[in-house]
Amino acid sequence: MSISDRSRKAMEDLGLTGYEIRVYTSLLETGAMTAADISKKSGVPYSKIYEVLNSLEDKGWLESDSSRPQQFFPRSPSTALEAMRLRNENNFRESQSVIVGELMPMYTKSGIKEKPEIWVVRGIYNIAAKVSEIVQECQQELLVALPSVAENVAKPMQPILRTLHERGVKISVLVSEETSPETVKALSRIADVRRKNGMFGGGIIGDGKYVVLLLGESMGDNGLIDPIAMLADHAGLAGFAKGYFQYLWEDARVPPAKKADR
Repeated sequence: MSISDRSRKAMEDLGLTGYEIRVYTSLLETGAMTAADISKKSGVPYSKIYEVLNSLEDKGWLESDSSRPQQFFPRSPSTALEAMRLRNENNFRESQSVIVGELMPMYTKSGIKEKPEIWVVRGIYNIAAKVSEIVQECQQELLVALPSVAENVAKPMQPILRTLHERGVKISVLVSEETSPETVKALSRIADVRRKNGMFGGGIIGDGKYVVLLLGESMGDNGLIDPIAMLADHAGLAGFAKGYFQYLWEDARVPPAKKADR
């Protein structure tokens, strides 16, 4: 039985081996079989077949009966996945208890402090490079706060945002009331857009983990005014920033053009 590369990769990510996938999909196609028949159908060597079958049974993907010769048959994918989820959660809780119980006292006694991964980035080009890096790596959700002073950043970002939109990434963009209708219209094609009055700061939050916050401007070594941003790969700070973004989002106004589309 041939399955898509996407399904095969998903099964591998859950910890199934190539042999296990071949055996399970063979059972799905044919139904109950003996170990010898499964070996022939799947192409898994007979010397390995019982090891694979036992592993799949332990993982909850198949069952066997007490007939002679013994028959093996597949459990439904949804049942197998639920069994695997429950087992993994139980294993995680047990491991968590052991690790926290033994290692946390060692960590506390050592006096070591966690070091958040936070950097200050100066200069429009350096900031743009970091923003582009985070945006392109985004897989699920991108939150963008775009104050009027940063509107000129919106146009070069649109091709990247369009690519994310096509990949299924959820994009939310908060713009100021002063943002031009043309910019709002262009962004609305690829993102949910809302206007917020009196928005001064800006930044982006990628997948609830990575955050870039615009802090303001300072005098650079060359005597010119450089924008400053803070880049953080820190779940706590990103979570705080996301919470504040959601607060602003709920209080923001949906643009009239967006309302008309609905």
